[in-house]
Amino acid sequence: MSGTLTHGITDSQDPFAMVNTAIQSSTAATVAATTGRGTGTANANTEDRFLKLLVAQMQNQDPLNPMDNAQVTTQMAQIQTVAGIDKLTGTVQGLNAQFAQLQALGAASLVGRNVLIEGNRMIAADGSGHAGYELASQADRVKLEVLDRAGRVIDTQELGAEASGRHSFDWTPSAGVDAAQAARFRITATLGTTAVAATPYTVDRVDAVSTDANGVILELAHAGPVAYDEVKAFD
Repeated sequence: MSGTLTHGITDSQDPFAMVNTAIQSSTAATVAATTGRGTGTANANTEDRFLKLLVAQMQNQDPLNPMDNAQVTTQMAQIQTVAGIDKLTGTVQGLNAQFAQLQALGAASLVGRNVLIEGNRMIAADGSGHAGYELASQADRVKLEVLDRAGRVIDTQELGAEASGRHSFDWTPSAGVDAAQAARFRITATLGTTAVAATPYTVDRVDAVSTDANGVILELAHAGPVAYDEVKAFD
């Protein structure tokens, strides 16, 4: 009845894993391209102005109280630090732009797929339901309760003992129970007489994908818009 996520919903099939790999493989090229364009020119101009000011300062210093090596070294270190920060900023901006483009490209493959998100909605299709949960620790008893829209328990099933972590289950209604009445579910887990915290997860379908300033947004068939980072696994 229950078990680890073996019903097709797995983290390893996350399309953004490929996106992250692509980003890592192209980081070196992005760094070289970014630091070689406008940022590099700006840094060169800044360093040139600094050196001219430093030379003028040394030419006009008091012969009886000249600048010591420590002062010169400190000023040189400061300009190098500023130049390094400018280069890093340009590199990060380039990587962010590239990541956003790759995210948008990868998001297109999510339409029509099922995802697992936090929630206790029971979506019954073809007379049965599929959902999941996560246990904070091992449990020797896991109980499933299916509720109708009024919050009444319409079915109860034992899912057995489970290890800690994320699990999924298929719910087939008991005799005399109408699956169409199912609206929510509740997971109760115990280890001996001690309650074990259980987080419910619902399965939903991605109908559309969009991007905004916060990243990728998934439009789910039942839950509506959710951020991509709210998704726990993909089918």
